[in-house]
Amino acid sequence: MTNTYTNTRIEYHILQSFPVTCLNRDDVGAPKTAIVGGVTRARVSSQCWKRQVRLALHEIGMVGGTRTKLIAGLIADACMRLDATQDQAVACGNKIEQIFIKKKEAKPKKGKADIEENDQPSSEGEKTDTLLFLSPNEVQIIAHAFREAGFDPDAVIKQKDAKKQAAELAQLIGQINEHIDALDIALFGRMVAQAASMNVEAAASFAHAISTHKVSNEVEFFTALDDLQEEPGSAHMGSLEFNSATYYRYISLDLGQLAQTMGEEDLKKAIAAFTQALFVAVPSARQTTQSGASPWEFARVMVRKGQRLQVPFETPVKAREGGYLQPSIDALRSYLDKKEKLAGSLFGKQEAYDWGENEDFSIDHLVAALQTHIR
Repeated sequence: MTNTYTNTRIEYHILQSFPVTCLNRDDVGAPKTAIVGGVTRARVSSQCWKRQVRLALHEIGMVGGTRTKLIAGLIADACMRLDATQDQAVACGNKIEQIFIKKKEAKPKKGKADIEENDQPSSEGEKTDTLLFLSPNEVQIIAHAFREAGFDPDAVIKQKDAKKQAAELAQLIGQINEHIDALDIALFGRMVAQAASMNVEAAASFAHAISTHKVSNEVEFFTALDDLQEEPGSAHMGSLEFNSATYYRYISLDLGQLAQTMGEEDLKKAIAAFTQALFVAVPSARQTTQSGASPWEFARVMVRKGQRLQVPFETPVKAREGGYLQPSIDALRSYLDKKEKLAGSLFGKQEAYDWGENEDFSIDHLVAALQTHIR
């Protein structure tokens, strides 16, 4: 079947300003940074913002997958809903989970102490190695297969070798499930090392969000008082790092890949949900003490074919008229307009939409405009 949307993408170029925040922390609790154009920029990792987009999709009401190492419980619960006994459900769940168990190799025994230690039974000898991402439909397919076999695990997964069992599971799902029903799996992809046929290519690509300008992290010193303490002075002192920045976010949505994974029937709904999730999603770090609640300030959203195009902001913008936002908007527009002229026919633009300056063009209007590109 011909994919109508092959090599067609929606590209989101978003500018978003945050005041005092720590949107994404590193291993010592400081806001993440990066060196771009020879200067330090504030940074929010792609995986951080993707997580929030995924959660926002669930809140919007889209069908989402479950990503977990607790595979046995997920399958067991589905079997229980199909009238399996608890013992049957647990056995079926364990059968699926053991496919993805990584067995640890025993350490060489060196001395008496080691021998005594290694001879003790260990509950840590086996562990689930895979954070498996399954859609609701896939979970149901597995549970129904067990029910048809009288909840006999060995009648469904017949192979003994783990790799062959994984292939057997993938074949079971693939025979019935032509398209993935979970939007988040279609957007963010899935990799299953034990069963490559279960892999799903991600339709969405996220760049790390960076500040358009130079940023230096600052330190907040704080104290806490004891309500019952009679002596003067604080009961606790501490410090937290923070910054403030205008961030540039780049996200690309491959419509061809999304159609291949989900089917073309749900593309309009998927585009609407994804755009809305991008709009509302904000990283959750320190939201109770440094509430980062800033929506988009400006966005240029393009529907185009050909090579993806990200604005590098290699030259940091300078504050003008008291802020970074307007010079960032000007720099973004100038860069994209220039690249469009230089690329000529290879730019492949079908349409571009500027959001944020015309009050009569809301996020709902943007969604509706993007949906017109789906036939």
